[in-house]
Amino acid sequence: MHWIIWLSLAALFVLLMLSPTLARLKAGLLSLLLLAMSGWWLIDQLSGDGINSATLYHLRSDMEGAGVGDFSTYIIGFIALLLLSLTPLLLLRVRRLQLPRHGAAVFAGFTALLLSTVLLSPLYTDAKRIHQQMQPVDYSVVAPEYQLPSKPLAQRPNIVWIYGESLERTYLNEAVFPGLMPNLTRLAGEGLDFRNIASADGSGWTIAGLVSSMCGVPLTTAQGDENSMGRMGRFLPEAFCLGDYLKQQGYSNHYLGGANGQFAAKADFLASHGFDDVRDLEWFQQQKIAKQHFSNWGVHDDVLLERAYERFLELSARGQPFMLTALTMDTHHPAGHLPVACRNTRYRSAHGNIGLLNALKCSDRLISRLVDRIRSSQFADNTLVVVASDHLAMPNDLSHVLEQQQRENLLLFLGNKLQPRQINVQAGTTLDSGATALQLLDPAIDAIGFGRSLLNPQRPASASVAATGGDPQAYARYSAFARSLWLGEQTRMLRLEQDQLLVGVQKVQPPVLLEYDQQWDLKSVYLENTTRKFEEADPQHRLAYVDRCTAFEDGSADGQWCALLLDSDQGMRLYRDAQLRRGIAVDAPLQAFSGPRPSVRQSRMISQKPRHAGPGQYVLELYAAQRPTRAFWVEAVSSKRQVVVAQQWVQADSEGRIRMPVGVDQEIDDLEIRAWLNHAEQLAIDDYALVPASDHPRS
Repeated sequence: MHWIIWLSLAALFVLLMLSPTLARLKAGLLSLLLLAMSGWWLIDQLSGDGINSATLYHLRSDMEGAGVGDFSTYIIGFIALLLLSLTPLLLLRVRRLQLPRHGAAVFAGFTALLLSTVLLSPLYTDAKRIHQQMQPVDYSVVAPEYQLPSKPLAQRPNIVWIYGESLERTYLNEAVFPGLMPNLTRLAGEGLDFRNIASADGSGWTIAGLVSSMCGVPLTTAQGDENSMGRMGRFLPEAFCLGDYLKQQGYSNHYLGGANGQFAAKADFLASHGFDDVRDLEWFQQQKIAKQHFSNWGVHDDVLLERAYERFLELSARGQPFMLTALTMDTHHPAGHLPVACRNTRYRSAHGNIGLLNALKCSDRLISRLVDRIRSSQFADNTLVVVASDHLAMPNDLSHVLEQQQRENLLLFLGNKLQPRQINVQAGTTLDSGATALQLLDPAIDAIGFGRSLLNPQRPASASVAATGGDPQAYARYSAFARSLWLGEQTRMLRLEQDQLLVGVQKVQPPVLLEYDQQWDLKSVYLENTTRKFEEADPQHRLAYVDRCTAFEDGSADGQWCALLLDSDQGMRLYRDAQLRRGIAVDAPLQAFSGPRPSVRQSRMISQKPRHAGPGQYVLELYAAQRPTRAFWVEAVSSKRQVVVAQQWVQADSEGRIRMPVGVDQEIDDLEIRAWLNHAEQLAIDDYALVPASDHPRS
């Protein structure tokens, strides 16, 4: 298929040069296609699967903490492709073959070939896949399969769960990687070694791997899902995960990870599901650890796993049952990292001198050393050790080798009371890991979420069976149910609690747009670009838009919260702060209105950065080269305290100048200037100043 796309692109260049008819339009369209394909190439290098669930998730979550420096080669390649994408525009300056009589035919051929190239490209394939994920699915058939363990555990041993970053079991294949992982191979022979463990859709990246293995549900990320991390109060609040259940059973839960816990909202997930203590990059930075023990992603695994053993001894000595979870990092794609403890580690391979192989060999030694120390400690008899990959490896320097293999996740259970054996699993995924661990603690418990214990040879139909059965529609029901866990079922009542909107069981930081279908089912929750989404929403749906009253009112506003409800029958109602705090029903009757649908505004930053202002009276002066034709709101805000210091309904004069008074009652270090505009309005500020009123000439 790749060669067809290359031939199509070459033919498009020829058609561009054949005729001057609509040459600029043709060049622009071809450049846009090349730009889009360049972006797809970069995403595919990072995800290994084009634009998929992982891509959408990370676009919506906090990217802080990502080791961008590790992908510099990809970024340089992307920049080169961006420059090449502009070639069609540069070719307009080159003399082209003249076919004046056939210009229209050439343009028609160019257009047809361009459309065909788009349809043949992975851009269309991925867009079609994402569109299918966005479609509403009736999950009532699979809802009864969602199980929550509740009975008391028969025994309560301590659990140490070690996730190896991208450490799939494929690396233990001696025929392909001889001598690469002798220690983990030895451990596999000393415990329960589960084979053929796949990654279901929604579990193929780190946070999704944690969610799937601990909660037994996939992590959903289609457009309109309720998982924009920074503004959600809780992570999957309706899910019941391993940490939640163990906490009910008297366990304490602890996490150690070298990366930033805010990246992909790992810390939010753990804090929402039973973890008492989360130690991530910030914690390690506070320990005065030498700089050489950190990579682009965070602290190296030698330091991490040493601290994990110290934590294990400390927690074991307390006598209370616990689960200690550690997540390594040095085998992260694309090339891995070598910590100080493995500086001289080298792996000689027929595949060449590949740094990731050295990192894998190091990880084999460090992880097995931690496991051996735990198993030889005085607390070994009361400890279950789990060694698992968080997901299959993403594109890395060994992808050309891995692609030729039967890929599988690593899942080992080790304990002094476990009889070693290898178990070949049929239709098993990481969704089943937590359920398997629970059955090892208590034979009567074999399920959590949609996960089913891999110890059961007669496993019933489950999410894993659907995920590995080749029927996307069957698995889509499980994903749809998992999506409902963000908000719960009762989403028709909205209530404001401490400046957050309670939607079902979830607290959301406004502004937020809720879109309900004609059956009053919540279709989408939008937390970004809400004004644009409001304008583009399906006119047959009812909308609930919650923000400051400034978003809806002209000329005067009290600065409190409001909710605008709008439906397809020209019905509208504005609820104010006091009503919102009591609670409103989105399916209540609205009031008729005539005229066009109202538009809403959203605040936009004017100031470059927060500034200091002492108590006193000021005049804010703005000079706008481009501004709305109608009046709009400008306000001064203390961003940390979320307090509006001053607000005025303004309109620029003929020169673009705006003046407004600002009174400051106390010292402010984070004063920001914002304007309230709808998505179509433009405001370009050339300069602004906040000057004391005493220094400002009287008008």
